Amino acid sequence: MKHTMLCFLLKDDRVLLAMKKRGFGAGKWNGIGGKLKEKETLEAATVREVKEEIGVIITTGDLEKVGVLSFRFKDHSDWEQDCFVFTVRHWQGEPKESEEMRPQWYTTNNLPFQKMWIDDPHWLPLVLAGKKIKGEFLFDHAGSTMINFNVSEVLP
Repeated sequence: MKHTMLCFLLKDDRVLLAMKKRGFGAGKWNGIGGKLKEKETLEAATVREVKEEIGVIITTGDLEKVGVLSFRFKDHSDWEQDCFVFTVRHWQGEPKESEEMRPQWYTTNNLPFQKMWIDDPHWLPLVLAGKKIKGEFLFDHAGSTMINFNVSEVLP
Protein backbone atom coordinates (compact mmCIF):
# COMPACT_ATOMS: atom_id res chain seq x y z
CA MET A 1 0.00 0.00 0.00
CA LYS A 2 1.44 3.35 -1.06
CA HIS A 3 1.10 6.53 0.92
CA THR A 4 0.67 9.72 -1.07
CA MET A 5 -0.24 13.28 -0.25
CA LEU A 6 -2.02 16.28 -1.73
CA CYS A 7 -1.73 19.90 -0.68
CA PHE A 8 -4.08 22.76 -1.50
CA LEU A 9 -2.95 26.36 -1.08
CA LEU A 10 -5.85 28.51 0.12
CA LYS A 11 -6.15 32.29 -0.12
CA ASP A 12 -9.41 34.06 0.74
CA ASP A 13 -12.10 32.28 -1.33
CA ARG A 14 -9.59 30.79 -3.78
CA VAL A 15 -7.73 27.52 -4.06
CA LEU A 16 -4.62 26.79 -6.08
CA LEU A 17 -4.95 23.83 -8.43
CA ALA A 18 -2.28 22.65 -10.83
CA MET A 19 -2.54 21.06 -14.26
CA LYS A 20 -0.46 17.89 -14.36
CA LYS A 21 1.63 18.12 -17.51
CA ARG A 22 3.19 14.65 -17.67
CA GLY A 23 3.06 11.18 -16.15
CA PHE A 24 0.24 9.75 -14.03
CA GLY A 25 -2.73 12.12 -14.10
CA ALA A 26 -1.49 14.21 -17.03
CA GLY A 27 -4.19 16.58 -18.31
CA LYS A 28 -6.00 16.78 -14.95
CA TRP A 29 -6.29 19.63 -12.43
CA ASN A 30 -5.30 18.55 -8.95
CA GLY A 31 -3.67 19.63 -5.72
CA ILE A 32 0.10 19.57 -5.40
CA GLY A 33 1.59 16.33 -4.16
CA GLY A 34 3.03 12.94 -4.81
CA LYS A 35 4.68 9.99 -3.15
CA LEU A 36 6.85 9.75 -0.07
CA LYS A 37 10.53 8.96 -0.36
CA GLU A 38 12.05 6.34 1.92
CA LYS A 39 12.01 7.41 5.61
CA GLU A 40 10.23 10.68 4.73
CA THR A 41 7.29 11.91 6.81
CA LEU A 42 4.04 12.95 5.14
CA GLU A 43 4.65 16.55 6.12
CA ALA A 44 8.25 16.63 4.87
CA ALA A 45 7.17 15.02 1.59
CA THR A 46 4.44 17.64 1.18
CA VAL A 47 6.89 20.49 1.76
CA ARG A 48 9.31 18.94 -0.78
CA GLU A 49 6.65 18.29 -3.44
CA VAL A 50 5.21 21.80 -3.20
CA LYS A 51 8.66 23.33 -3.65
CA GLU A 52 9.54 21.00 -6.55
CA GLU A 53 6.24 21.33 -8.39
CA ILE A 54 5.33 25.03 -7.99
CA GLY A 55 8.39 26.68 -6.39
CA VAL A 56 6.62 27.75 -3.18
CA ILE A 57 8.16 27.33 0.26
CA ILE A 58 5.92 26.07 3.06
CA THR A 59 6.74 24.79 6.53
CA THR A 60 5.46 21.65 8.18
CA GLY A 61 4.01 23.80 10.97
CA ASP A 62 1.74 25.61 8.51
CA LEU A 63 0.23 22.40 7.10
CA GLU A 64 -3.23 21.40 8.27
CA LYS A 65 -4.12 17.74 7.80
CA VAL A 66 -7.72 17.73 6.61
CA GLY A 67 -8.35 14.29 5.18
CA VAL A 68 -7.42 10.75 4.35
CA LEU A 69 -8.61 9.18 1.10
CA SER A 70 -8.33 5.44 0.46
CA PHE A 71 -8.23 4.54 -3.22
CA ARG A 72 -8.83 0.88 -4.12
CA PHE A 73 -8.84 -0.65 -7.60
CA LYS A 74 -10.53 -3.85 -8.71
CA ASP A 75 -7.84 -6.33 -9.81
CA HIS A 76 -5.03 -3.79 -9.29
CA SER A 77 -3.89 -3.87 -5.68
CA ASP A 78 -0.56 -2.41 -6.84
CA TRP A 79 -2.37 0.86 -7.66
CA GLU A 80 -3.95 1.16 -4.21
CA GLN A 81 -3.03 4.07 -2.00
CA ASP A 82 -3.93 6.06 1.04
CA CYS A 83 -3.75 9.75 0.20
CA PHE A 84 -3.33 12.30 2.98
CA VAL A 85 -4.81 15.72 2.23
CA PHE A 86 -3.37 18.96 3.58
CA THR A 87 -4.25 22.63 3.26
CA VAL A 88 -1.94 25.57 3.82
CA ARG A 89 -2.66 29.29 4.13
CA HIS A 90 0.87 30.65 4.60
CA TRP A 91 3.83 30.26 2.24
CA GLN A 92 6.74 32.12 0.74
CA GLY A 93 7.04 32.93 -2.93
CA GLU A 94 4.63 32.94 -5.83
CA PRO A 95 3.43 29.73 -7.47
CA LYS A 96 5.13 29.21 -10.81
CA GLU A 97 5.00 26.65 -13.58
CA SER A 98 7.44 23.74 -13.58
CA GLU A 99 8.10 20.91 -16.02
CA GLU A 100 5.46 18.88 -14.18
CA MET A 101 2.73 21.32 -13.07
CA ARG A 102 1.02 24.53 -14.24
CA PRO A 103 -0.63 26.25 -11.24
CA GLN A 104 -3.78 28.35 -11.47
CA TRP A 105 -6.06 29.96 -8.89
CA TYR A 106 -9.78 29.10 -8.85
CA THR A 107 -12.59 30.41 -6.72
CA THR A 108 -13.79 27.65 -4.44
CA ASN A 109 -17.29 27.75 -5.94
CA ASN A 110 -16.09 27.46 -9.56
CA LEU A 111 -13.80 24.44 -9.82
CA PRO A 112 -13.04 22.65 -13.12
CA PHE A 113 -14.46 19.28 -11.99
CA GLN A 114 -14.91 18.12 -15.59
CA LYS A 115 -11.08 18.18 -15.90
CA MET A 116 -10.34 16.66 -12.47
CA TRP A 117 -10.34 13.13 -11.06
CA ILE A 118 -13.84 11.64 -10.91
CA ASP A 119 -13.75 11.35 -7.10
CA ASP A 120 -12.90 15.03 -6.48
CA PRO A 121 -16.48 16.43 -6.54
CA HIS A 122 -17.37 14.05 -3.69
CA TRP A 123 -14.79 15.27 -1.18
CA LEU A 124 -12.98 18.46 -2.25
CA PRO A 125 -15.94 20.83 -1.63
CA LEU A 126 -16.11 19.53 1.95
CA VAL A 127 -12.40 20.22 2.49
CA LEU A 128 -12.74 23.69 0.99
CA ALA A 129 -15.66 24.34 3.36
CA GLY A 130 -13.32 23.66 6.31
CA LYS A 131 -14.39 20.09 7.05
CA LYS A 132 -12.07 17.22 7.95
CA ILE A 133 -12.94 14.12 5.98
CA LYS A 134 -12.33 10.44 5.44
CA GLY A 135 -13.09 8.90 2.07
CA GLU A 136 -13.02 5.43 0.57
CA PHE A 137 -13.24 4.93 -3.18
CA LEU A 138 -13.42 1.72 -5.20
CA PHE A 139 -12.63 1.96 -8.91
CA ASP A 140 -12.92 -0.50 -11.78
CA HIS A 141 -9.86 -2.35 -13.09
CA ALA A 142 -8.95 0.58 -15.39
CA GLY A 143 -9.44 3.24 -12.72
CA SER A 144 -11.81 5.21 -14.93
CA THR A 145 -15.13 4.35 -13.25
CA MET A 146 -16.08 4.57 -9.58
CA ILE A 147 -17.87 1.43 -8.44
CA ASN A 148 -18.54 2.63 -4.93
CA PHE A 149 -17.54 5.39 -2.53
CA ASN A 150 -18.13 6.70 0.96
CA VAL A 151 -17.10 10.10 2.28
CA SER A 152 -17.70 11.15 5.86
CA GLU A 153 -16.84 14.11 8.00
CA VAL A 154 -14.59 13.36 10.95
CA LEU A 155 -14.44 15.42 14.10
CA PRO A 156 -11.19 17.30 14.74
